Amino acid sequence: MKSIQIESVSKSYTEDTLALDEVSLDLSENSFTCLLGPSGCGKSTLLNMIAGFIEPTTGHILVDGREVTHAGADRGVVFQEYALFPWRTAIENVEFGPMVQGVTRAERRATARQYLALVGLAEHESKYPRELSGGMKQRVAIARALAMRPEVMLFDEPTSALDPEMISEVLDVMVALSKQGMTMIVVTHEMGFARAVADRVVFVDEGRVVEDAAPAEFFTRPRTERGRAFLDKILH
Repeated sequence: MKSIQIESVSKSYTEDTLALDEVSLDLSENSFTCLLGPSGCGKSTLLNMIAGFIEPTTGHILVDGREVTHAGADRGVVFQEYALFPWRTAIENVEFGPMVQGVTRAERRATARQYLALVGLAEHESKYPRELSGGMKQRVAIARALAMRPEVMLFDEPTSALDPEMISEVLDVMVALSKQGMTMIVVTHEMGFARAVADRVVFVDEGRVVEDAAPAEFFTRPRTERGRAFLDKILH
């Protein structure tokens, strides 16, 4: 797995709009980092920069010391919405990335089955998205991302579109990936999940990293007034 270095990254959409302001982070390999913060604080912008979907105005992003600021890392991305092709079955959705990469049909079919089994959907490979629950569709999306053989896995609010009873099945898959050593960055509002599973919590507010700490430290002894106010609002 890979480490990620974010060096003095800023993003301006207009002269008056600064989405990120001089963000620097060093995320070690095999780590599980949760990005927390209020809506509109810049955490999804940061995730999309690491994914290569948005270019920073200034600064650099590196994976294991290799510059990916303009090219993006080899990454697997899971969004709030599943973004599955409705006309493709579960296994065909998972196969799509390897197909674009030029992998042979036999190899990509084997790869797709491997990852569908990993997320507990081996028996549902022939079903279309309309035949799957929300939690199952999000697990197909995770399998599809994994089939790309990514260097890192990025999740942007992966449970926000799910009914409460379906959230745990997606979070369980993410925990299993973390235990296998996958480097993961997750934007989430699931505070209990972040506290229990993350190695590191990065609290972002107004485009800046306000706190960067172990979950036990952040959730019990936040160092800043903004961190305390956020937790008081979210948890109470």
